[in-house]
Amino acid sequence: MPPVLRFGRTRTAASKFEDLLRPQVEYLYRLAWRFTGSVADAEDLVQDVLLKLYPRTRELLDIERLRPWLAKVLYRQYIDFFRKRARSPLVELAADSEGEDDPLDTLPALEDGPEDHAERSRLRERILAALERLSPEQRAVVTMHDVEGYSLEELETILETPLGTLKSRLHRARRRLRALLPMEPFSAGERVNS
Repeated sequence: MPPVLRFGRTRTAASKFEDLLRPQVEYLYRLAWRFTGSVADAEDLVQDVLLKLYPRTRELLDIERLRPWLAKVLYRQYIDFFRKRARSPLVELAADSEGEDDPLDTLPALEDGPEDHAERSRLRERILAALERLSPEQRAVVTMHDVEGYSLEELETILETPLGTLKSRLHRARRRLRALLPMEPFSAGERVNS
């Protein structure tokens, strides 16, 4: 057999790793962005996770349900990331460029008018600001349960936290969000002009 054919049949660890995790990167990034609220921090978080997992490619091949396992690894990395930042003597400066860090801005525009767009934008900013005011644990539970759709039983395994604690965190987080996001009785489109 010619050497070229033999080489084509052997797969490197890098290609196995890429084949296994390429379909998961967008999911990991989306979850990391929801945890951190920042494009740069989300990219750093996903990169750190991928760098940490690369030497363990063989182990990854044996994992039956990869996505929840990766969510667990990402969550642990996020907690470490948050703790490091909290201990850092450096103060993070606020970004002057509003909207650049929001992947939701890259979604295709809907056929709504400028008023609808402005209202959605204002609501999104209020929700993101409210999420930022939650503790990291509460933000993770709300994001993974209410946004990503994980059950509390799945989160018990992923976050390695007792079910009662998760229920308590979720309840407190939702209560805090309700307090931070008081809703008007009627949206602008439902008001009746007399």
